[in-house]
Amino acid sequence: MWNFNSDKPVYMQIVDEIKARIISGEYTAGQRIPSVRELAEEARVNPNTMQKALSETERQGLIFSMRTSGKYITNDEIKIAELKSDTAKGECEAFISRMSKLGFSKNEILTIISDIIHNM
Repeated sequence: MWNFNSDKPVYMQIVDEIKARIISGEYTAGQRIPSVRELAEEARVNPNTMQKALSETERQGLIFSMRTSGKYITNDEIKIAELKSDTAKGECEAFISRMSKLGFSKNEILTIISDIIHNM
């Protein structure tokens, strides 16, 4: 689902969405992704914006282009695992930072997380 806000440029939000699709397994290693035009239509953005996002994603090594057949998710399973791990760490760090700013101690945060996991 493409939901954009004004927190950062749309093309970077598209990069984040593509990363999320890779992490979640919606896009798998070696899978061909839809064309720039198809993705732009799906996201309701200008094709130039989508191309900029895909170029950035390619620069990061998460997709690659095959001249005549389109763009594909990297086959590098280690790169995908690193993306997944880095994203998880970033989400946890952001959560812990927000909780700390609210006055929770590390032990309180751990207790809360433990309780949530236990009750899932």
